[in-house]
Amino acid sequence: MEKKKVQIKICGATYSILTDDNAEYVEELGEFIDSEMKNISMGNPSLSSIQCAVLVALDQADSSRKATAAADNLRAQIKDYLEDSARARMEVDVARREIERLNREISNLREKLNS
Repeated sequence: MEKKKVQIKICGATYSILTDDNAEYVEELGEFIDSEMKNISMGNPSLSSIQCAVLVALDQADSSRKATAAADNLRAQIKDYLEDSARARMEVDVARREIERLNREISNLREKLNS
């Protein structure tokens, strides 16, 4: 895929980004970061742009790690559910075979009784 050059503006500074991603997606990311930095700056006007950027980066790193942990937890739960499902299917198959065996035995005993 061909890389595209996308320009985004964050806190008044323009950045040229070379990306494989959709331009609209990269622009949305820029708008998000710009908005986050402005919110932090409004809450504490004494912070520099770099300090605001570091706080946004920390917040995003925290969100990313928590999302990864949640996804890992969901994967583990799904794996457990799939294992439980496979175990239950095997138990059902064993029970069906036992039912068939018992039905054959009942049928044989009825034949013996009727003879």
